[in-house]
Amino acid sequence: MRSNHLVLVLLQLLFIFSISLANAKSTIEPCSSADSCSSLLSYILPWDSKLSEIAFRFQLNVFDVLAANSINLTIPFLGNQIMKAKTLLKIPISCPCVDGIRKSVLTYTVHAVDTLDLIAEGYSGLVSAEQIRTVNGIGAKNPLTGGQSVLVQLPCTCFNNSNNGVASVYMSYVVQSGESLSGIGGEFGATVMELVSINGLDQPLVDPGDILAIPISACSSANLNWYNESLIVPNGSYALTANNCIKCFCRSTTLNLQCSPSGIVPSCSHLQCKDSDVFIGDVITKPTALGCNVSTCVYRGHNGRKIFRSLENSSHANCSDVQDYSAVSPEQSSNPVIPYISLPPSASPSSYPPMGIGAYGPTSTHNPNISNHSRLLTQSSYYILLVVLALYFFL
Repeated sequence: MRSNHLVLVLLQLLFIFSISLANAKSTIEPCSSADSCSSLLSYILPWDSKLSEIAFRFQLNVFDVLAANSINLTIPFLGNQIMKAKTLLKIPISCPCVDGIRKSVLTYTVHAVDTLDLIAEGYSGLVSAEQIRTVNGIGAKNPLTGGQSVLVQLPCTCFNNSNNGVASVYMSYVVQSGESLSGIGGEFGATVMELVSINGLDQPLVDPGDILAIPISACSSANLNWYNESLIVPNGSYALTANNCIKCFCRSTTLNLQCSPSGIVPSCSHLQCKDSDVFIGDVITKPTALGCNVSTCVYRGHNGRKIFRSLENSSHANCSDVQDYSAVSPEQSSNPVIPYISLPPSASPSSYPPMGIGAYGPTSTHNPNISNHSRLLTQSSYYILLVVLALYFFL
């Protein structure tokens, strides 16, 4: 009799979860290795936030956020720059393999004013309150308390950092009300068929709250003969390397890395190419009777604080062909508010977790065959699994 009652209760829970969460889907990438890759999160600010607050929330340093969004490094008092609510930022994260699935796991320290809903709201649809509750076993016997550390699992994918043979970084994107696959693809340079294939969709339809994996074409150092270093940078953004001494920008038009001194670290050495007056990123053109000779000081990786570089010489029909060698980043924005999305602003909540400056960072590499390994799963699938396990062990 007791077992029949338990079955009835569990089936009722199963029905409730299936109905309430059926529209919330996320692309899952199974994995088996211990490696990680560079990935991105699309993040729509739930309220006005300082750059330092955003960085702290995702356990990054401010420079990581600036680089991913191509924000000018020379803005004074960067950490105090305020980003407006509803601004869409790209958040760089490391995407490891955890329990057989690609996901990024962060630690959040609970504040006195926090609720599970408020914590989830801070991540703007990338995680739900119910997911945080389940992962941390929050309940009547283990209530949420100030000072407690809780795990926050965020979706990410790697797919070998490749899309149809093109170096790519995958971004987890939360579908907004009124959006379609064609509109999302057009915004980020992906076709509808690519998005359908990558996310394992049965048909080209998505619902608000769905989390898609979107390929962002990128520049890779794989074929640049760098010393002991690998770097992949999404197009239109830059990355800091060599102890923040070097900034490598990925130009959208050519998908070539262009590296130059970052200008934010005063004590960098080995920036000048040997036996020349040329520094990393500098391009010297010299017109000749036969065309144009070009000398470029090229970044070649680093080992500790030693920066490797080499002087490359080439010839061109004329000097106007050399414009793509420039180390200047024309796509970089000097405005800290990135207008990727323009939604009407909403008022900030009356209370939300205070934050400060943190300091962690991303990494790179691995996982093949996109169409065979990705699938868009409902969040209710997890709860269905829990119900099945409960039925198995308690009956």
